[in-house]
Amino acid sequence: MGAAIVGWAHLPLGRFDELNLEDLIVRAGRQAIDHAGAPPDAVDGIWLGNLNGGLVPDNFAASLALHCDDGLRWKPAVRVENACASGAAAIYAACDAIEAGRARIALVIGAEKMATVSGADVTRILGNCAYSGEAGHPAGGFPDIFAAIARDYFDQYGDHSATLAHIAAKNHANGVANPWAQIRRDLGFDFCNSVSEKNPLIAPPLRKTDCSLVSDGAAALILASEEAAADFQVAVSIRARAQVNDYLPLARRRAVEFEGPTRAWRNALHQAGCTLDDLSLAEVHDCFTIAELLSYEAMGLAPLGQGHRLIEEGVVARGGRLPINVSGGLKAKGHPIGATGVSMHALAAMQLTGQAGDMQVPDATLAGVFNMGGSAVASYVSILERSR
Repeated sequence: MGAAIVGWAHLPLGRFDELNLEDLIVRAGRQAIDHAGAPPDAVDGIWLGNLNGGLVPDNFAASLALHCDDGLRWKPAVRVENACASGAAAIYAACDAIEAGRARIALVIGAEKMATVSGADVTRILGNCAYSGEAGHPAGGFPDIFAAIARDYFDQYGDHSATLAHIAAKNHANGVANPWAQIRRDLGFDFCNSVSEKNPLIAPPLRKTDCSLVSDGAAALILASEEAAADFQVAVSIRARAQVNDYLPLARRRAVEFEGPTRAWRNALHQAGCTLDDLSLAEVHDCFTIAELLSYEAMGLAPLGQGHRLIEEGVVARGGRLPINVSGGLKAKGHPIGATGVSMHALAAMQLTGQAGDMQVPDATLAGVFNMGGSAVASYVSILERSR
């Protein structure tokens, strides 16, 4: 018995000093319940994707979701954390409950409040998702980690700084059409490909435009069993889902090979009984532009070292054979850690039901979603299909 998305909500992403974590959770949850038309007392459980890690003092946040409606009082609620894949982890935990027959309807909320601390503190807190015992643990956190991955890639396959700039420019151009995106400006290739006062090097070779944003925000889903989904106006089935976890220490693997994402994509496509050619679009985890480039190769769209061809040939562009990150991705949309995976699934559901507005990919029938935690440590791939 599978699960289907029958309702969703997506808040604007950005810096919202007037909103706290509770506000984000409650607003997204209420909107998802309203969108689905689900009676709150029919919800069997609540799953909250949220990293926190010291970003805010609300360590025990799961029951804040009960404030969405008094009908949720006494419902089981749990916070789920798996680094930047916390949102997908919450969705999968809810799916597990539905597939086990312990829930018919589930509320999943992904939320993060990041902008209350300094940029240095954000880097430090997120850096704590890496392996603390690593010799020479990068002081610059994940920008340094993904910069090292980019340098490794460049050493093997040549300098692809321009490819990364093309990815950033593509996603910023796409983000203009996303009403919830944190940055809705087409920055252009020349700006993204140049080092300047407004686009400095963060960790060579990564420039500011190669790095995702620090964001406040939330998204939410209502999930239902296949049987219960018949009572809702729309349903997007989770046709397949795969989770793969790799070793945490970088010393035990070569992160540049993206082995975890490769396995997750292969497993999900096999489970769905489809190929990449069947997908209408994909939302992938571009925490850094090098991560999107490596995702192309992990998906199997191009051989190792050849991902640049997909950009050059327009394959992954809006209007291309397989549009990737038509939402603007984490690069333009924003990356509120716990909300990201939920956001990706919500946006894919909008596409498959023809409700994506100016972002709409014509005649979308099947979507892939890739949400990643850490440096290819936790990899979640979903294949979504409209069932009604």
